[in-house]
Amino acid sequence: MSDRDGDFGAFFTGFIIGGLVGAAVALILAPQSGEETRTLIHDRSIELKDKAAEKAETARIKAEAAAAEARARADELAKLTQEKANELKKKGQEVYKTQKSKIESVVQKKAKSDDEEASEVTVEG
Repeated sequence: MSDRDGDFGAFFTGFIIGGLVGAAVALILAPQSGEETRTLIHDRSIELKDKAAEKAETARIKAEAAAAEARARADELAKLTQEKANELKKKGQEVYKTQKSKIESVVQKKAKSDDEEASEVTVEG
């Protein structure tokens, strides 16, 4: 455990010394003064902010266009669905009427045959 503490202490010391040396070298070799660097950073941040605003506006416009297109497609799909539903309802009503008339004719034939059988029984009797 003590070896690890020593290793970490050496690493940490090296890290701090390396950071200080790097900062000193950066200050010595910097191509411009701190004021110039701050101005450059400020100008770049304004440029980046403007670019981000432009990208955000472009994305908003594209999103609105996509939303409008999706609404139009949904409306079209709803219209087509309603038309199909009406067609199916009409076909269902036609089938119902056809089947109802077939059943009524079968019932009437059965009733007539029952009446004829009843009258034959009475005549014979």
